[in-house]
Amino acid sequence: MTEIRKHYFLDEYCIIAVDRGKRPSDFKKSGKDDVGSSSNCPFCPGNEESTPPAVAVYKGGAVLKDEKDSIVRDWDVRCFPNLYPALSPDSSKVKNADAGWIKHAGYGYHEIITETGSHTNHPSDLDDGEIKLLLKVYSDRIKYYSSKEGVAYVSLFRNHGRQAGASLLHPHTQIITSPLMPPKIENELKKIKTKNCPYCNIVEKEAVSERLIEENEGWICFAPFYSKSPFEMWILPKKHKCNLNRFDQVGLDSFAIILRNTLRRLKDVLGDPPYNYMFFQTGGRKYHFNVRIQPKISIEAGFEKSTEMYINIVPPEDAAKYLK
Repeated sequence: MTEIRKHYFLDEYCIIAVDRGKRPSDFKKSGKDDVGSSSNCPFCPGNEESTPPAVAVYKGGAVLKDEKDSIVRDWDVRCFPNLYPALSPDSSKVKNADAGWIKHAGYGYHEIITETGSHTNHPSDLDDGEIKLLLKVYSDRIKYYSSKEGVAYVSLFRNHGRQAGASLLHPHTQIITSPLMPPKIENELKKIKTKNCPYCNIVEKEAVSERLIEENEGWICFAPFYSKSPFEMWILPKKHKCNLNRFDQVGLDSFAIILRNTLRRLKDVLGDPPYNYMFFQTGGRKYHFNVRIQPKISIEAGFEKSTEMYINIVPPEDAAKYLK
């Protein structure tokens, strides 16, 4: 029976269209993305000259960077500015003008984090040490950009597969900073009360629901009651923290493991589908850090675009059963 479900605390809705439901095998891709050759991949070891100089290179426990006359080789994780940035620190100041419409300078930073030297090993394939290092890099780079003047928001996200927006298939994550707080986050903050965090309430209730997929000492993963897409998953910390930099090493490590395990479940059940994962966080203590993983296995068509109500043909309760 079809249901219209409201978001946990926002005025947003999704449609759970049970009668149009499918099994996980119906979503498996018939063919994989062509990963191409590592010999001509600009993100692969040996091709470092194809990218801008690295601003942070993690190698054997040290954090280095490229110099004019010296490029760091044999790295574990490599971070460098995007050659084609969405926003740039070099953008000139723009006044609010142009026939009364508002515009701002496109100021910001756009960074690529090459997660591994392997051309084909994605986070779902990493061992414990590798995924823990990647989360340390995430934390370090978020902290670095959060301290920059004029940065209001740091967006960390990963596009996996061409259908999810990855133009290069070498494993990588992106960071884009914004001089403005995204309206999506602003809307959430308006609904969050300091002494009654709705995300803390979500953790408490979903931890004992049929939608729970995995948990460890510090985190839970579940298929949210309000799921915009089939097999969507959220990962939340059990304790209220506003961003990744608030976690100690134990918290980061346990997060790394549950994130890796969640992506493995997705790969095993759906045959490595394209997906996006996104970190949501702010600098203020009011917000509750969360990660959302959305497989790109359904199409956003006219109804969704005209109403912003999303049709999901796999109930999250069923998705959780498959993903467990």
